[in-house]
Amino acid sequence: MARDQYRYFRIEAREILEGLNQAVLDLERGERGKDLVGRVLRLAHTLKGAARVVKQPAVAELAHSIEDAFAPFRDGEGTIPQACTNHTLGTLDMIAAKVASLDLPSLEPKGETLQPVAEESFETVRVEVEEMDALLDGVSEASVQIVALRREVATLERARLLACNLLGNAALQHGTEANGTGWNAAIGEARATAEELRNHLDRLKRNFAVGIDQVETEFRQVRDATNRLRLLPAATVFAPLERAVRDAAQSLDKEVEFESVGGSSRLDAHVLAALRGALPHVVRNAVAHGIESRHERAAAGKPRRGHVELRVERRGNRVAFICTDDGRGIDLEAVRRAAVRRGLVAAPDAAWRGLQEVVQIMMKGGITTRSTVDEVSGRGIGLDVVRETATRLKGEVSVRSETGKGTSLEICVPVSLSSLAALEVDGGGTIAALPLDAVRQTVRVAHQDIASSAERDSIVYEGHVIPFLTLARALHDKTMVDSQCQFWSAVIIETSRGVAAIGVDRLMGTTSVVVRPLPSLSAADPVVAGASLDAEGNPQLVLDPEGLVTKAFLGRARVVEGGPAKRACVLVIDDSLTTRMLEQSILESAGYEVDLATSGEEGMEKARAKQYGLFLVDVEMPGMDGFEFVSRTQADASLRKIPAILVTSRSAIEDRRRGEQVGARGYIIKGEFDQVYLLRLIREFMD
Repeated sequence: MARDQYRYFRIEAREILEGLNQAVLDLERGERGKDLVGRVLRLAHTLKGAARVVKQPAVAELAHSIEDAFAPFRDGEGTIPQACTNHTLGTLDMIAAKVASLDLPSLEPKGETLQPVAEESFETVRVEVEEMDALLDGVSEASVQIVALRREVATLERARLLACNLLGNAALQHGTEANGTGWNAAIGEARATAEELRNHLDRLKRNFAVGIDQVETEFRQVRDATNRLRLLPAATVFAPLERAVRDAAQSLDKEVEFESVGGSSRLDAHVLAALRGALPHVVRNAVAHGIESRHERAAAGKPRRGHVELRVERRGNRVAFICTDDGRGIDLEAVRRAAVRRGLVAAPDAAWRGLQEVVQIMMKGGITTRSTVDEVSGRGIGLDVVRETATRLKGEVSVRSETGKGTSLEICVPVSLSSLAALEVDGGGTIAALPLDAVRQTVRVAHQDIASSAERDSIVYEGHVIPFLTLARALHDKTMVDSQCQFWSAVIIETSRGVAAIGVDRLMGTTSVVVRPLPSLSAADPVVAGASLDAEGNPQLVLDPEGLVTKAFLGRARVVEGGPAKRACVLVIDDSLTTRMLEQSILESAGYEVDLATSGEEGMEKARAKQYGLFLVDVEMPGMDGFEFVSRTQADASLRKIPAILVTSRSAIEDRRRGEQVGARGYIIKGEFDQVYLLRLIREFMD
């Protein structure tokens, strides 16, 4: 079998090319300094050396030509001509093409042995996402075990106290019951033993506590590092996009500046990899179809240079990539004519098609308003690629446009993980994280400064009245009465929906959290974006600023509606804290009383002590699993009539059959249903 002798070279070369592209674009924008030129020279030199190692002289010569071009500017003096940056970017394209041509390994000639590629030291490596997830799970589990081990320190403390008591009793006996030499010797030996035991326990406790602290700290660092390795900064996709805008503008003789926002957000690698292929089409379309020529912009009173912006925004468990331009907007009439030509719509019907209908037609692919094809546009495949990518990621594409002012195209996709800076707060005893980029300010609010009305509570902030909502009310029972605190710490948050103040009991500081989506089983409250793990491995809520602002503006409207009447009690049995919390939230929101058990054994004790209307049981638990729990309740005359629903990720036919055999009334696979289905099934068995 052929050996891929260029594998490591391709990895290194592609990273170097990305760095060179970005550095040359920075220089072209006017950023100066010998450090930036020095970076170009170092990267080009590294690429040249690596190319020679793998016997690619053409790549080495091209890299050497880049060194020659920038060597005169290494001291940061003089202006780098436009021709130099243009030529260098073209050279980088040539190198990229040659590196891409090495993708297929060459066959080894019969009887010849290829020389091994020299060992290279890389600062970055590629890992499989599945392997990284497995490592994350292992680290999280180890962290939980360390927490459990810490609790055993208390056992050592109790043993130490017993030794102290023994020592004290020995002293007392020695003072009050001395009966000769033999007794004194026994007492003395007992005191010496007790003293030695106490010393050993003291030393063991100190060493044990210090060791646990060190291991716990190291595990926390490993978990945080692993979480970040699982993710990539959104800025990874920005450099190629800036290059795409620059090249498209030059090709069409337009002046366009590119701006990127939100690049520090760290997201799933597979999401960024998929969008990296679609986003260049988006920004090129913005330049080709949106930004006008210099003369058109001058006639419209616009700046000579057009503006294209790509913004990355987190929205709960989703992320939006928004491309906005200040161009002419979508030419609806031109799209209608193109759709008629393609036979996608009849001519009489085309005239009344509005913006959203026109956008839907465009998304079908193959629609172009250009009469000629050039190297930037004209084939109508750009939006087709965008639509296909969004569909593959289970996302959506939306477009807004205003004639003469510009167009905004948004791709919103779900993410399984994302990393963000957050403000930790305590509201009503619940610790939660609020994305820091939505926090405008924190203020101290006195109780008398809160104005109450039938609609909502409000405060005055910077001369404007904004809604005030306590975090406790946002997270818990909508009919609850907030405690009458004399002062609140209020977090002012700002989103696209407006500005609101969220009252909390404590501000706990800023931190970096990795947001994980909630299981598909849980359709959580809109104020919850997901969950993260705290230092002890316990789940912690991550709040959605959009949901909080929306609920703050709703105010008391939801309270007036009133909740449903309380129904029979459901016993939820699951060893996962996260799942118990989520199932409890779903059921209590639907009006059910809920009791919780962390194991099958605890569930059996509670089932025999109280009358329940239904058991919601996890299958995979240590000790008594879900199958055994249901089997035992069906064998008990007092519990036989209570329906049980098994909840599990096990979808094999034999598992379903076993659930039916032990007497379960329902068998739910976590990945195949939503909240509506769960509640409908429960109502069917209980109401």
